[in-house]
Amino acid sequence: MSTEKEQNSPVPYGSLRLASKEDETERPRPKLPRQYVNFTFYRARPEWRLLDEKEKERARQEFVNVVEEFRRELLIHTYSLVGLRTNAEFMIWRIGYQLDPIQEMTSRLNQTELGKYLEATQSFLSMTKRSMYIDKDNPEHVEDRLHIVPGRSKYLFVYPFVKTREWYTRTAEQRQEMMDEHIRIGSKYRSVKLHTTYSFGLDDQEFVVAFETDEPSDFLDLVQELRETKASSFTLRDTPMFTCRQRTLAECLDAIG
Repeated sequence: MSTEKEQNSPVPYGSLRLASKEDETERPRPKLPRQYVNFTFYRARPEWRLLDEKEKERARQEFVNVVEEFRRELLIHTYSLVGLRTNAEFMIWRIGYQLDPIQEMTSRLNQTELGKYLEATQSFLSMTKRSMYIDKDNPEHVEDRLHIVPGRSKYLFVYPFVKTREWYTRTAEQRQEMMDEHIRIGSKYRSVKLHTTYSFGLDDQEFVVAFETDEPSDFLDLVQELRETKASSFTLRDTPMFTCRQRTLAECLDAIG
């Protein structure tokens, strides 16, 4: 049996002991990594189409080269909206662990020759609640239900989402019951993959919602069915809605003329 002196003596360096409850409460819990998500929509000014074709080709290649430089720091996917909306012709979807590369990339693109003829007509900034997206080109990353590879489908539907203040006055149980109905409906449309990211305090919306699918008709049917749910009555805003067709950046830039 140990003496009182032994029990109160300091633990020698390098020895092991059980952590007390006080130790456990004081030890900070590791934070789950989060990712910044940005959807930026561009439109070319009419003056762009008046340029000489060789001049446009040099400008397009310069723009592509700058984007490629940032693939080391960001997941980047590009989509064409030519013919689908009047206020946007292509979109760049960027995902990263810091805001700085997103800002630096935007600054660099603004300084290109093509950047002088582009207008960013809409931009949505949000975050994940945990590290959500993985790089399909990195063999160490394996997709599971919590970590997904974005940009696998032909179409991406993107829109900002804001709930009414009344939604937040409902109890957690009431809200969960309504969301369970959403989940049941969504499970019927297995061709549609949902991405929900959060904008509280970061941007004008509360969420940015994006759906990936190869079948636009399935997404249309899903949205129509969701309109009939109880939770839908608590939607304050879910526009503008963008229909995006995945293309390489070079294809997106060729399509703007």
